[in-house]
Amino acid sequence: MDRFELMKARHSVRRYLDKPLSAEAVGALNEEIAACNEESGLHIQLVTNEPEAFQAEKPEYGKIRGCRNYLALVGPKGVDERIGYFGEKVVLKAQELGVNSCWVALTYKKGKADVRVAPGEKLYMVIALGYGETQGSPRKSKSAAEVSDCREGDPEWYHAGIEAALLAPTAVNQQKFRFERNGEKVKAKAGLGFYSKVDLGIVKYHFELGAEKDGGVWE
Repeated sequence: MDRFELMKARHSVRRYLDKPLSAEAVGALNEEIAACNEESGLHIQLVTNEPEAFQAEKPEYGKIRGCRNYLALVGPKGVDERIGYFGEKVVLKAQELGVNSCWVALTYKKGKADVRVAPGEKLYMVIALGYGETQGSPRKSKSAAEVSDCREGDPEWYHAGIEAALLAPTAVNQQKFRFERNGEKVKAKAGLGFYSKVDLGIVKYHFELGAEKDGGVWE
């Protein structure tokens, strides 16, 4: 599966089967998390077979059902964009492994989450993980013109980056971000909205994948 197929295949999934993550998936995810934490200075953690955060045994609770596994996005205060960037990196690794996911900011029991938070850190949010009852479904998306200055005649890498950014998950599907190109550099801005700085990190990771650029692309 190439990078665009992977991004297009991944949708938010809110209902999960009562099935543990495979040992292979857990091992691969922990390897990815360790690499992300080393690079970013974050403290992302994989929690498995834990029913309390999403009240897995109480199907009437919240919007996430049957979930017993999640990523805890923990890090220093004030690194929202970094949380989004590296959280999505792990999410797409999970998708590659056949594990479904959903970014969750509010509809979980924060006090019940089995998470280690060191002094100076905070738990930003969690990402539900597991094998979904379905693979989810595509959501409505803005156009490239609504989120960027991309136009006919721009480099193919820029068009591809914007296309990938539009496939990124954002809080309540708000897509409040904007990209502007200046030669070989790109400026990315977060708009006003819930978790828009986290969203910016998510869409910047998608842009890099689509454009086949690294972090040096950013102005």
